Amino acid sequence: MNLLAKKVSFFDSLPSIKIKEQDLSIIESTANYKAKMLALIKSAKKRIYITTLYLQDDEAGQEILSAIYQAKQKNPELEVKLFVDFLRAQRGLMGFAKSEGNVLLYREMHAKYKHTIPIYGVPVKSKEFLGVLHLKGFVFDDTVLYSGSSINNIYLQQFERYRYDRYHLIKSKLLSDAFVNFLTQNFVNNAAVKLLTKYDVASIKSLKNDVRRMKLELRKTDYAIQAISSQKSDQDILLTPLLGFGGRRNNLNKAIVELIRGSKKKVVIFTPYFNFPSKVNRSVRKLLKQGKKVTIVVGDKTANDFYIPEDQPFNKAGILPYIYETSLKRFLRANQKYVDKGVLDVYLWLDHGNSFHLKGISSDQSNYLITGHNINPRAWRLDIENGILIQDKSQQLKAKFDSELSQVMKHCTRINHFEDIDTPETYRPEAQKLLKRVKMSKLDSLLNRLL
Repeated sequence: MNLLAKKVSFFDSLPSIKIKEQDLSIIESTANYKAKMLALIKSAKKRIYITTLYLQDDEAGQEILSAIYQAKQKNPELEVKLFVDFLRAQRGLMGFAKSEGNVLLYREMHAKYKHTIPIYGVPVKSKEFLGVLHLKGFVFDDTVLYSGSSINNIYLQQFERYRYDRYHLIKSKLLSDAFVNFLTQNFVNNAAVKLLTKYDVASIKSLKNDVRRMKLELRKTDYAIQAISSQKSDQDILLTPLLGFGGRRNNLNKAIVELIRGSKKKVVIFTPYFNFPSKVNRSVRKLLKQGKKVTIVVGDKTANDFYIPEDQPFNKAGILPYIYETSLKRFLRANQKYVDKGVLDVYLWLDHGNSFHLKGISSDQSNYLITGHNINPRAWRLDIENGILIQDKSQQLKAKFDSELSQVMKHCTRINHFEDIDTPETYRPEAQKLLKRVKMSKLDSLLNRLL
């Protein structure tokens, strides 16, 4: 045994797929994202696989699902499968009247067309707040369209308002196959996963044992890819799809930490819900102490998708933007000296009336993570997450990612001091009251794990 042998890094140990620079493109606007999705649906010849938290029964959801059904009618041989969260699909919107949810749309479309499409409900926990299906990625033939967005009016900018996300298009048969094979092997014939197009869907309570078995299997699995056979070169662009679901064996969580920890000069982190897991927080602090540049881009509390304008009735879910803002203020207070030195930049994104949903990491403009992972404790422990690690040592993709960042920064303002952040005393009365109740009942630590 050679004790002097060079230790293989975590990234080098991962199986990977080679792509060329022209195989990856970035869509920089929400409106163009929807247009591209519709074009890919129309042009698909072999397969369409959609995985999302939800496909909403609204104008945008109906338009996308109708387009998929029309593609299937024109080409009955087209392989189409949709996967959504089991519980999320069977409820209405938060703060609105109780309803049966999006399954009504699914069943209506199923009855309307000759060539039907399976829509699978994937359960993760007995209660939605304890974990959901948060896998992302749409496959159209041999192309992956990856975004953290779900499918509804605001995510697709059906009207004027939009929820800003990141949108990446990757042409790769191997990556597409990896996404499709994972879904097929883990969900299609799984006893815990049910077709939502049927009216007699089993209750989550009756699926308890099946869900437990599925979770145990998922914690032991990952994306299987046909890795490159030739030796890796610094001139290669390498992709690795990663799964993240609780437990210690979670390559997605490991990649997040390693991307931050391994940054030599600078790292950029996007998150819509500021509440770093402890490992991420420690890794960021370590970089700052070393004098390396850390940039964090987060949405203003009014750009949080849970924010309720002050002229609208308040409900309990509306407390979330205020909790995330207090978390951000706490972080800034603890790291103010690095803000003063110019080592730490925290930017708030705000485009009035619109919301912010970006997530991911850029390290040294050569390693990137595109993901639906919110980089918070909930994503770290509870939800089923995924992402795509991109290693680009020769920086062939730098111009594309720099352009994406420039677009994001158009609506950003740097926070120069933690006192620039609002204090609870300025919050709407209902939010102040609920925050006090949370602190008095000592629920802070529990909420931290769930948010």
